[in-house]
Amino acid sequence: MLWFIIVTIVIGFVAGLIARAILPGNDSMGLLATTALGIVGSLLGGFLGYLITGSDRADGAFQTSGLIGSVIGAVLVLLLVRMLRRARA
Repeated sequence: MLWFIIVTIVIGFVAGLIARAILPGNDSMGLLATTALGIVGSLLGGFLGYLITGSDRADGAFQTSGLIGSVIGAVLVLLLVRMLRRARA
């Protein structure tokens, strides 16, 4: 169980870094926020992959996805965060 948490954190961090590299901008995020971005993006990517393919029904709709799905999900979450920040300003 501990290895799953560590792998989730590492993949989340890498996905968050890649998403921030794909969408450069003035996002003042630290390491924890970048990791959280990647983890939430991974869950979103897994959910979208489940909706598109309908596979992995035994694991449920919310699941961690591969690195590509994680990055796509993190990019979508980063776009959403930027839209919400602009709407508040």
